[in-house]
Parts: sequence; structure tokens; C-alpha cells
Amino acid sequence: MAIDPATAKILAQLALKAAAGEEARKRIIMIALIPVISVLLILTMFVYIITHPLDYLSTIFTGNELARVTQLHDSFSLDQTIDINDASYRESTGIDYSGVTFSDGAIDVIYFNQADKRWADKPYGKTGTIGTSGCGPTSLAMVVSSLLGHSPEKMTGHSGGVSPYPVVDPVQISNWAYENGYRCEGNGSYHSLIPDGAGHFGLKAEGCTANEPQRIVDALANGKLVVAIMGKGHFTKSGHFIVLRGVTGKGKILVADPISKSRSEQEWDLSLILNEACKQAGSGGPFWIIGKS
Repeated sequence: MAIDPATAKILAQLALKAAAGEEARKRIIMIALIPVISVLLILTMFVYIITHPLDYLSTIFTGNELARVTQLHDSFSLDQTIDINDASYRESTGIDYSGVTFSDGAIDVIYFNQADKRWADKPYGKTGTIGTSGCGPTSLAMVVSSLLGHSPEKMTGHSGGVSPYPVVDPVQISNWAYENGYRCEGNGSYHSLIPDGAGHFGLKAEGCTANEPQRIVDALANGKLVVAIMGKGHFTKSGHFIVLRGVTGKGKILVADPISKSRSEQEWDLSLILNEACKQAGSGGPFWIIGKS
């Protein structure tokens, strides 16, 4: 059936309006999507910066600037200070842990507790004490003393001076850490205390990530010790150094927790330790495998 010119004109006009309407709708949709996409991109960038701060900052800073930023991140990512009213501190305070040794791992581990009455109130830096801020030096003291073979019977002094035997206790490590710039006032210790301190005492330290569980197990089975910086969880409300001192036949991890002897006597799932380790550790952490050079 033929269409008269007037009808054809009307149909053409309607078609043009429909096309224009469709184009307008597309423009409206695009205009609406632009802010949504922009917000999503901003959120994605924000999440990346939060979860990978050092990677992001490395694109902005270089050389000494990046080293300083890394040090600041290392310092403040997790507060290692423990409150004196914390249950772990109250469990440990006022006790002399002289002679405590764990012998259920590949090597005997001499146990030190930062709240030991012999040094809990001794200063660590200008603003803290070993008891409240000394988990790093105390953990390192356990590692150095155990790996270098100092027997508990020979540990006669803890003043930081020279003794008849090469004693390395939390006071000596704390003094060394402060004098050499590893004390982070108001927080605890720089993470670099562990590898650098181990090297200072003639030991070899290798950084290890939470994605390398077999390295940790193998190291413990072969008589090495592993220092870990833990995040919020079973060991701390914020940040805390502990020592992984052995592995059982069933694959459980033995620890030496410098603020809790009771936790040091338990067996722990490796998965829990991996999950609760500090996610943004500096200096090669959150684990440092330490053995004799």
C-alpha cells in the first residue's frame, strides 16, 4: 500500500525524534556514569595506597627521601607499647625469670621476659621502659643468647656493662638499640633492629614474608630461630615482636613470647601466625630467619 507524502513526512519526523531521543538517553546515561566511574577509580586508588603505601610512595620519592619515608612507616605502622594494665603485663610483672629455658625445640632457647622485675622499669630510650616498650630488644636478646650458646648459669649480670661471660640480656640490647638509633620513641623499636642487631652480634638474618611458610618450618627444624613482628590478634592488640623457637612433629609452632610465658608454653598453628603477622612490616619482615653465620 502506498504511503502519501504527508504520512511519510510525519513518519520521518517521528523516526528522527526517536533517534534524537535515543541519542539523548545515551548522553544522559554517559553523563550519569562518568561520576560513578570516577568515584570507583578514586576508591580503587585509595585502597591501593592504603594497602601498598610504600609501593605508592616509591613512585613519588627516591633515594634518601624514600629511605626516610620507609623508616617513618616502619616506626608507626604498629605500636609496640603495652599498657601496664594489660593482662599479659600483669601476668609477667614482678617475677624473676632467671634460669627459664625451653628445651622442646631443635635447640634450647633461653627465655627472657620484658616485664621481668630485674629490668622492667629500666629505661628504654628517653620515654619508655623495657617492660612497656622492649619486646624487640627482649626478643633479640633471646635469639642472640640462645644461638651463641650462653648457658643460663653463666648469666651473672644485666647492667649493660661487661660481665665475666658474654651475656646478652634485654638491658644490653636496649642500650645498644637506643645508642644506635633503633629505638622509636613513643612506639617501640624500628623493625630494622632485628636484622641489623643480629648482624651486629655476628649472626645472619634473612627476611621472610608470610607467603613463604615452608622456609619458616625448615629453618626451625634446622635449629634456626625466627623473629616475627605480629599485628592485632592472639599476641597483641597492636604490634609485638615474638620469637618462633621450634616446630613440633605435628607441624605446630613453638614460640617465646617476651611478655607472656603462658603463651610461650602453648603450641600454635602456623596459619594463625602467618595471618596475624604484620602486613606492612619493614626491613624485610614480618619474619626474620636468624642463624649462625
